[in-house]
Amino acid sequence: MTWQTTIHSCTLHFKQPAGTSRGVYNTRKVWYVTISSTEDPKRKGIGECAPLPNLSCDDLPEYEDILRAACHKLEESGELDKEALRPYPSILFGLETAFQHYEAGSFALWDTPFSRGERGISVNGLIWMGDYAEMFFQIEKKMKQGFRCIKLKIGTINFEEELSLLRHIRKHFSAREVQLRVDANGAFDPKDALAKLNRLAELNIHSIEQPIRAGQLEEMAQIAAVSPIPIALDEELIGCNSLIGKAALLKEINPQYIILKPSLHGGICGCTEWINEATNQQIGWWVTSALESNIGLNAIAQWCGTLSTSLPQGLGTGMLFTDNVEMPLEIRDDKLWYNQNKEANV
Repeated sequence: MTWQTTIHSCTLHFKQPAGTSRGVYNTRKVWYVTISSTEDPKRKGIGECAPLPNLSCDDLPEYEDILRAACHKLEESGELDKEALRPYPSILFGLETAFQHYEAGSFALWDTPFSRGERGISVNGLIWMGDYAEMFFQIEKKMKQGFRCIKLKIGTINFEEELSLLRHIRKHFSAREVQLRVDANGAFDPKDALAKLNRLAELNIHSIEQPIRAGQLEEMAQIAAVSPIPIALDEELIGCNSLIGKAALLKEINPQYIILKPSLHGGICGCTEWINEATNQQIGWWVTSALESNIGLNAIAQWCGTLSTSLPQGLGTGMLFTDNVEMPLEIRDDKLWYNQNKEANV
């Protein structure tokens, strides 16, 4: 089959500044790739390519040139060369989900209870980094909305204040009622990380993402071995794109969980490799989005609908933009649903 591709870049604007460990995002650039065939030019598939600045392994100055070259190769060969795209996970994710959209003929990318609107996906409520008052306000809002898993990004304000915010949640809800996750984004120093983890453990924390910065494999392995709180790897997985490398990394650190973001960790096929290897090594996992628009979020959610996991996923970040694409996604209580009665506006 002969394919045709088009690329459309877009700058999205956050409804409110998004505070992360890498600074504050006010805008977000994404590339939408649309594929069609000469046999049926009216039928199209769209995918989102969205590297995160200063984080993605494929956040490169020549990103658009690499994307155009990948699309040109697809048009010439008629096939998606997934092996060649291993170093460019956000491009691979965009193209493989564009193909899935084309094959499915709708944004219900796979036939699952989620895509049929029969079952929602449990998600965590995300508390963005900010000052104490801002984070307190977000926590109150998420608790009133009925979230049963709340994730706080920590490591930017005073640690005692962060403990106070967590105590506020625990004052109202036990660990059985609300699961608490924290994400340090590598903010802890290896020298005092264990002391902080011991204090956090008093609050029945489910897990902590990336307590120290990525690349300190020996130190991370030591922490994972003795931490009173389960360790989840996130940034540590970025750039580890070979199957052999994935197995070796998990074996060396032996974390309790890994967190998978298709745009960062190898697309759908690469994340499937991570899941299989984690399962082999008895390591838990869950999936999350990485500030994609609703096109990318929908693709991740549709894929999640095909997986078997009881843990809340991290799929609440697709609705952050003032100029987002309309998609049949909605949050009800603490679940993400696909509403077949709503129309996508792409």
